Amino acid sequence: MLPIDVAAHGNRWRRRHPLEKAVLGLGLTGSAVALPPWPGSVLVGAATVAILLGPAGVTWRQLWRAYRIPLGFCFTGALPLLVQLGGQEGFLALAPGGPRLAAELLLRTSAASLGVLLFAFTTPVSDVLPRLIRAGVPAPVVAVALVMYRIGFLLLDSVAQIRQAQAARLGHTSRAAAWRSLAGLAATAFVRAFDRASRLEAGLAGRGYDGTMRVLVPSTVLSWPFLAATGVLLTSLSATTLVLEGLVL
Repeated sequence: MLPIDVAAHGNRWRRRHPLEKAVLGLGLTGSAVALPPWPGSVLVGAATVAILLGPAGVTWRQLWRAYRIPLGFCFTGALPLLVQLGGQEGFLALAPGGPRLAAELLLRTSAASLGVLLFAFTTPVSDVLPRLIRAGVPAPVVAVALVMYRIGFLLLDSVAQIRQAQAARLGHTSRAAAWRSLAGLAATAFVRAFDRASRLEAGLAGRGYDGTMRVLVPSTVLSWPFLAATGVLLTSLSATTLVLEGLVL
């Protein structure tokens, strides 16, 4: 399993209803996008980090390992706003207002990514997908998602085993050997994916599969105090942002 999935399954909020965590995490994400980047996104990001490291019980190491990849995409997406192509200043020049736009985009996207990570760190996918049927999502769509979720972990495990075997056979000692090992890894993973899919199809057919994956879902009850506290938090962040923005202006 991926580290974020391991953290989600052992999180303090694992037994909370997924809707509670969705309202909190996606509410913070929406606030980061809707509120002004300064100081709105900064306040939302700080609040999200405080929740992750505090009540949610996520460690700094876990958070950084999961956050550094989307943060890299945030930086990559903001860099093109710094320059412009063509114009009187030459083929490539600094865009007017580019640093401000890039900083605003970086603040929004980085804070919004934290809100998504809050939901991911506290809610396993296996707790969310079965409940989507009650929300009106067609059962075959949910079944395919569950199967792909499971197969993804099996393939990652297979890739790790193949790489370990290649390393034990000195398959990464040179650049040429590394490329040959990579090609062999891709070919073997491709074949194993089809093999596992065919075996899974045969197993489901033998169990009378009718388009619905019936799994046990932990019984949870919505906590209205938690939802109320979430509403108070989101409202407070919005009000504080508007007040601070007015003072700055």
